[in-house]
Order: sequence, then structure tokens, then C-alpha cells
Amino acid sequence: MITSVLVANRGEIACRVFRTCRELGIATVAVFSDADAGALHVREADVAVRLPGSTPGETYLRAGRVVAAALAAGADAVHPGYGFLSENADFARAVTAAGLTWIGPPPEAIEAMASKTRAKELMGLTPLELADVTQSDLPLLVKASAGGGGRGMRVVRQLEALESELAAARAEAFGAFGDGDVFVEPYIEGGRHVEVQILADAHGTVWVLGTRDCSLQRRHQKVIEEAPAPALAPETEAELYALAVRAAKATDYRGAGTVEFLVAGGTVHFLEMNTRLQVEHPVTEAVFGLDLVALQLRIAEGDALAPAPPAPRGHAIEARLYAEDPADGWAPGTGTVHRLAVGGVRLDRGYADGDTVGVHYDSLLAKAVAHAPTRAEAARRLAHALERARVHGPATNRDLLVRSLRHPDFTEGPAQGRLDTAFYDRNLAELTAPLPGAHHAALAAALADASARTGRLGGGWRNVPSQPQIKRYGDHEVRYRLTRHGLEAEDHPGVRLVAAAPDRVRLEIEGVVREFAVCRHGDTVYVDSASGCHVLAVRPRFTDPGDLVAPGSLLAPMPGVVVRVADGVEEGCRVVAGQPLLWLEAMKMEHRVTAPASGTLTALHAVRGRQVEVGALLAVVTSEAEEA
Repeated sequence: MITSVLVANRGEIACRVFRTCRELGIATVAVFSDADAGALHVREADVAVRLPGSTPGETYLRAGRVVAAALAAGADAVHPGYGFLSENADFARAVTAAGLTWIGPPPEAIEAMASKTRAKELMGLTPLELADVTQSDLPLLVKASAGGGGRGMRVVRQLEALESELAAARAEAFGAFGDGDVFVEPYIEGGRHVEVQILADAHGTVWVLGTRDCSLQRRHQKVIEEAPAPALAPETEAELYALAVRAAKATDYRGAGTVEFLVAGGTVHFLEMNTRLQVEHPVTEAVFGLDLVALQLRIAEGDALAPAPPAPRGHAIEARLYAEDPADGWAPGTGTVHRLAVGGVRLDRGYADGDTVGVHYDSLLAKAVAHAPTRAEAARRLAHALERARVHGPATNRDLLVRSLRHPDFTEGPAQGRLDTAFYDRNLAELTAPLPGAHHAALAAALADASARTGRLGGGWRNVPSQPQIKRYGDHEVRYRLTRHGLEAEDHPGVRLVAAAPDRVRLEIEGVVREFAVCRHGDTVYVDSASGCHVLAVRPRFTDPGDLVAPGSLLAPMPGVVVRVADGVEEGCRVVAGQPLLWLEAMKMEHRVTAPASGTLTALHAVRGRQVEVGALLAVVTSEAEEA
């Protein structure tokens, strides 16, 4: 019987496994890097073991160190989570060789499916050989043979770009998984990403736990997932189930696994089998009323599954809340999470209030999951919960999630063939448009600030006209007076002040009373209302000349490492608008920095291998207009 489990992972993943262990009365052991010393998963574990270093290659990917940590802490089992070493057959062997229980599939099954090319061969499919690629094969998808999560993945639409994209994919795959092998396959336009959850024991029973649709993706990484996959033809569903069972039986599988497909029309394309639990497993748990982690533990102890799983009920949708800015090329965010509160739905989180999002790991803050009798109700419930959440700190994709769940391509798309992996390619501009009502939020922020400074509002009127109070937030300038007749704000006609406190303001706007919750952290103000959150930067009354930057300055959008400078790019060279100049690596992803305008590169401070902080000056492009 298992009594103590080390989870060979971090963040939300480790916290999720720990929760089930606590419910089963099993002790928990965390491992942590130096960058994660104060992380939530470390605080939630019974004991924790340090892995010296900060990068994954120094810490979480070092199988020997993780096994030694388990032995030192007295654990008798290891759960690999669903990342890092979870699909590493050598790690599974090292765990069992140390006398520990491995909570996962047999190493042979992991090995059989670890390489996506070998997996295709096992399923009777012939991979496309790189040497045989021609123009007629385009578009192509370059993929890492190991790992997942969209790392090492590129879409190639021009044959001349293939070599450079292969090189970039190999570098990214090696950095993420320690394995730079890649392969190519046809890129299916307009396909749906559908997967099947399986669970198998050591006694020959294989459960098929329905389908999931994971088509809403950015950078080939999933954003919103749901179960069951909507609007699948019965014959398509039957084919998916049959292929999933074939994969399980071909590898003598045990434990939880996911078989992934692209579905285009009525055609099913096998992608891969992930020999681990998936990030999106909570939607399957909600629909089937199961705890998949608990079942993993029982299977590892030798228990048999029932002959058949429970019947599914209802619909579940999961949204991944990332620290990132979708409107800025999905740039990951870093910094302090001041507030993270999402009510009314299941929340699997890796961060708590006061935690810091760093640069070394994935920027997933939490997953919000709603379950309801119907798909429409689940989407409505999840959108409502996210819209009213309090999320203060780095930029997030919260507003994008809310709009995605309400977009016609999502709500009505499955029946009309408009729910596919190109969802964000088509709709991103619409989904990232600024929220309406920012000027009212700025007024609420100004009134809350005045209340905090004076302790009251409305008592400072005079018999003679006075100059208006002026507050500036980003692009918004708020001018107002508080008179014997109440609030006078010339740029806010039809607005009446109902009440104001340092943290809450009520305004009557064109006859409708609306409440604004106001919270300030440093020079940033968060204004939450029923329609979402406005983030306002407090502008100082006077600008320090030292804070000014030259026109055309390219500043690091995030902390990271300069991994490449484009060939031929040097000070004094001519550049054109949109031309790639250099690449930053942050959170295991590469981010391209391009020329903002055509002109001359008059300064280049970026050097390969240099660590830069957010706002660091990388380069300066003097535009043709400035030169003229």
C-alpha cells in the first residue's frame, strides 16, 4: 500500500495530485528548484526537497536527483505529474529500480509511444520522410518527437522556410525536453483536435472515458477544452474509441493515457498517444464523476477496475488562465499575483495571492472548470465566473477566455463546422479588442483615490468656481469637481456619484447604478465591475526626463535570454518594418522581436546568451521618417 508520494513536477500539476493524496490519507513530497523555493506546491506538501538550480534542465528534468529526493524524504511511490519526466521511460525504470512504486504506465508502453514517429508506425501509419518532402506536401507541421505542449512545433507554408523552421523547432524541443528530434506531417487546415481518455489496469480491463475537444489553441497549445467533444457523428466517435483501445492494447497499457486525433470532416487522423494524465483531465472527471488521480494510485497498488466505467452525465468546459497578453503576440507575463479569486467553479491553481510568476516555467496560473447539464449552460456558467473573477497582477488572458466562451464560433460552431484549431487565427482581433467603459473605470479610480486621501467626498465645495481635480491613468485624463450639487465631470455626462470609498465606488450611469471595486498596487489600479476588469497605469503629474526613451527603441517585453540575433543584423544596417531582428527565450518559448518601422538599426545592445530584464533596451531603429 502506498503511504507517501513524491510528485515529480511543480505548480498546478503538483497541487492537483497533492489534493487527492490528502483525501486518501497519503503523505506528500514536493521537489523544488531555487526559483520555486516559495511556490504554492512547496507550501502545500508535507515535506519538500530542494533540487539545486533554477532551469528545468538543472532540476525537474534530472531523473537521478528526483529519485534521490524521493528516497531522502521516505516516499514509497513517485507520481510523474503531467509534464517534464512524465513520459520518460528511463525515469520510470529508475524509480522502480530504487524500490519505489511507479504511478504510471510500464516503461515499455512509454517507450513505444514516446516517439511520435514510432507511435505512428505502431498504429500502422507511415510517417512522412523529410527527404521526400515536396511543394505538393505543403502546408506541413514540424513537431518534436518527444514532449508536447506545443513546444518544438511550427507550421511551414513555404518550402524555402522548411530548413529554418526545422532548426528553430529542434532548438526549442531540446530546450524543453532535452531531445531535439523532430519530424514533419501534413498540416490539416480546419481540423478539430479531439482526444480520447483511456484508463487501464493490470488485469486486462480498458476503460474508454469519452472524448474531449481541445480545438481552441494558441501556438499549438490548448486554451479551452471540453467533454464530450460536441457534434461528433456516431460513426466518427466509434472509430475514435476503437483506435484508442487499439493503442492501449498494443502497448499493454496501464494507468491513465490520452490518444489524440485531428478530425476533419468525417476523417480521423491519429496524432499521438500521451502516456500520462493530461492537463485537461478535470473535464472528464466532471462528466464521469471520477477522480482520475485516485484511480491512478489504486491501479499502481494493483487494484482492478470495474468491468465498465460509470455513465457520463452533462457537459464540462475548462479554461486555462495564463499570465500572458494575447493582444501582444501572446507574450507571457511575469510579476506578483496580487489577487487570484474565481468563484462558483472548480479552480485548479498553481499560484496564490502574493506569489510571483517567474521566467523559467510555463505561465499557467490556474484552470477553471464548469460542469452543467448542457454545453450551453456550462459555457455560460464558466464565462460568468471568469468575468467576475478578481485577477490582479501580470497581464492575463481572462478577457479572451470570457469572449471565446461567448463567441458564435464556439457556441454555435460545432454544429456548423466552425469549431476548429484556426479559431484564434480568425477571431483574435475581435477577441482582444479593448473592453468598453474604460473612461468610467478611470473616473471610479479617481474618486476612490480621492476618498482614500481625504477620508470623505463632497464636503469641499466653494461659493466660487474652483479648478477641477485632474487624475491621469494611461490614456485617460479625468477632470471632476465635487460641488454642493454633487459630482461634476464634464467628460462624463449623465454620470452621478452615488457613493465612494477607497475600495469601492458606485456610479449612476444614464440611470443605471453600477458598482466598481477598486484596488491599487503600486502604480497600477485594478477596477473590477460586472463587465470585467480594467487595468489602469497611474501617470505621475510630472515626467522624469530619465524615464524617456528614444523613438524606435525596442525594449524587452519580458525577462528572458537572447537566444539568436538574425543573420546580417548589425549596427548601421538597413531594416524593413516587420523584419525579425532577434529572438528572446522565456518560459520555454521563443519570442521574435521585429523592426517597428523601415529605417536604420542605429543601436544593437542584444547579444546572444545575454539575460535581459523586462524593459531592457535591445535595439534602436531610426525610421525613414525620422531620418528625413
